[in-house]
Amino acid sequence: MIIYVDIDETICYHEEDDTSKARDYTKATPYVERINKVNSLYDDGHTIVYWTARGTVTGLDWTDLTSSQLEQWGAKHHNLKLGKPYYDLFIDDKNINSEEFFKGEKNETI
Repeated sequence: MIIYVDIDETICYHEEDDTSKARDYTKATPYVERINKVNSLYDDGHTIVYWTARGTVTGLDWTDLTSSQLEQWGAKHHNLKLGKPYYDLFIDDKNINSEEFFKGEKNETI
């Protein structure tokens, strides 16, 4: 199974509350237990792709920092993709809400 995983507010969080401002991604703090859960999917043979909207709005290239963070956090993956569109709501037939997923809800498809 190929699994795309968002980064910000999914496997890491940011202290600042105002998401209308550009985030300081250098201050992202990992959710270790969430990374471990994704790592277990990797270990089970699934293809893990981290996909982020970092830089989509600002035009800044966050590839090096993001790649370094994933390595520092021990986030196993096969690929990192930037360029995810910025949106307010994502409606998709293959979507799982991250909060539900990490609480163990709606995991029957994996």
